[in-house]
Amino acid sequence: MTYPKLLTIVTLLLFSTIGLLAFFKKEKPKSIQSEVIEYTKAPIEIELEKEVRPVVVTPPPKAIPVKTVAEPKIILPPPPVESDQPLPEANKIAHLFNKSEPQLPIVETVVYKSRAPWQKGRPAWLSDYANFYSTSRHFIARSLNGKPDYFKQDVAEGDRFNVFRKDKNINFHLLIDIKRSKMWFYYVDLDTNERVLLKTYRVGLGRVDPDRSSGLLTPLGKYSLGNKIAIYQPKVTGFYNGEKVEMIRIFGSRWIPFDKELGGCTAPAKGLGLHGVPWVATSSGSLAQDSSSLGEYKSDGCVRLNTEDIEEIFAIVITKPTTVEIVKDYYDAKLPGVEK
Repeated sequence: MTYPKLLTIVTLLLFSTIGLLAFFKKEKPKSIQSEVIEYTKAPIEIELEKEVRPVVVTPPPKAIPVKTVAEPKIILPPPPVESDQPLPEANKIAHLFNKSEPQLPIVETVVYKSRAPWQKGRPAWLSDYANFYSTSRHFIARSLNGKPDYFKQDVAEGDRFNVFRKDKNINFHLLIDIKRSKMWFYYVDLDTNERVLLKTYRVGLGRVDPDRSSGLLTPLGKYSLGNKIAIYQPKVTGFYNGEKVEMIRIFGSRWIPFDKELGGCTAPAKGLGLHGVPWVATSSGSLAQDSSSLGEYKSDGCVRLNTEDIEEIFAIVITKPTTVEIVKDYYDAKLPGVEK
């Protein structure tokens, strides 16, 4: 057998064998495996031909659970338990300024004379009358003008106005009920131990704070009022919480600070006081009082009053010893003197 024939036979036999093996061989299915990729901060390197480039695989974003944040529940002071006896009401403020009856016994009407017997060496001005009678110039101006005009203080010989009587030893007492957001304004005759209600007012108080014994940022207790008073007008600026601000927008037109803790106080006197409601810009660009916080709990702890009310109280009390008593309920108060 020649060599070419032998090579042909071997080739045929080889291909036949391969064909038979391919026919009888059964291919096993590939197993399906879940591919788990562990993400690390190290880059994964992918070989591209002969060049190796680092590729950072970013893991899919994790689902962030959404926390449902409940709105803070505002717990207002419980409503007062009303007694069968009605709370006192009064408005005798005009009786302080009237130059004729009805008048309260703690004031008198005087006639202005530039040559006052108690003034030596020079004419007496309105401020001298104020000092001599321990009565504020604002008080005299309201009586002199016959209306709540506190800045017009022009006085002429023979003009009549009211002052506090020098023979009356009086104090003022403010009682604040935080449940009713109400204030009672009394004078107390220390010689007769009589207490007279002058007027009641609606007030705004501090924000709700369940951690305070009062339930508010406004504390409980009895405080004296101080003499570092202030009058604010538009464009008068000062510093509040480290920022320069127009003060009337924060404290209204008047500020009377608490001075000392006198008893049962749940917070220091410093930083607290009586002041007017804030003033805000109107559509015309001017400023006007915003009384929406009266009867509400929105301040940082101070007691807010309507502009007309704080200016009225300011004119009356700033020359006399005055205490403010803050209670949860009117019936918790320990008022001085005997009600007249």
